[in-house]
Amino acid sequence: MEFKYLNTFRTIVNEGSFTKAAEKLNYTQSTITFQIGQLEQELSASLFEKIGRNMVLTKAGEHLVPYVNEVLQSVEKLRCFEDNLAECQGDLRVGVGETLLCYKLPAALKEFHRRAPKARLFLRSMNCYDIRDELFSGTLDLGVFYDDIGGFGSNLTTLPLGDYPVILVASPEIRNQFPDFITPDKVIPIPLIINEPSCVFRQIFERYLCKKSIILDHTIELWSIPTIKNLVKNNVGITFLPKFSVQEELDSGELVEIATEITDAKISAVCGHHKNKWISPLMQLFMDITSEIDG
Repeated sequence: MEFKYLNTFRTIVNEGSFTKAAEKLNYTQSTITFQIGQLEQELSASLFEKIGRNMVLTKAGEHLVPYVNEVLQSVEKLRCFEDNLAECQGDLRVGVGETLLCYKLPAALKEFHRRAPKARLFLRSMNCYDIRDELFSGTLDLGVFYDDIGGFGSNLTTLPLGDYPVILVASPEIRNQFPDFITPDKVIPIPLIINEPSCVFRQIFERYLCKKSIILDHTIELWSIPTIKNLVKNNVGITFLPKFSVQEELDSGELVEIATEITDAKISAVCGHHKNKWISPLMQLFMDITSEIDG
């Protein structure tokens, strides 16, 4: 039995379709179909069936998933012993929340590359909910994200990295115009500049606005934290971010904090992995280094 057939099977399951698996593996559609056909022939069982326009797992396919994961994890273990038993090498797939990637991880990443120069780190800036879901599916080896999103159940093992305050900030000029975000039942004619709706700190602040019946003019939704800060510095609106991500601007006076009544406004960062994931030396090294992040 070819390991690549098992890997193709797992990729189809993780990606949700033959087409996406072909793109992920850089295979043609016919190659994917051939490999699954060969695997089905060896197992004497149909693994997928067409329902409507979609290919879905058969019962035999569902039963095969944990066995394939176990086999491929064992292969990953063996690869770690190639060439040098004591050396960290191979591939590591890590998803990171943008604020953590921009402002907390650079020193840790530099140290990781120094101590594991032969490792290939595939790093992705991601939404925390997507990180959680891809840890569930096995697409990611590790995630560095905010555990405030919840929904882990017993599926993830997490290492706490720190608790970080979240604050409302604006330019000095905007704060002088609109200093009161405490009095309820107000309309404040400025926009909130923030990440997508599933952003953890956006959700905290929008719950606060709803509770206070404070209405802002509109929301400007952006992915880039540096872009958000640049617009706020230029009097376009306000934002609600982890304090560490705006500390430099607070120190320089380009941004200032606006008082709110948000209690316990902190978010908790973690490094997590699936509970059944085998901890390779490379994963362990990354976790050890990130655990030294200054909270």
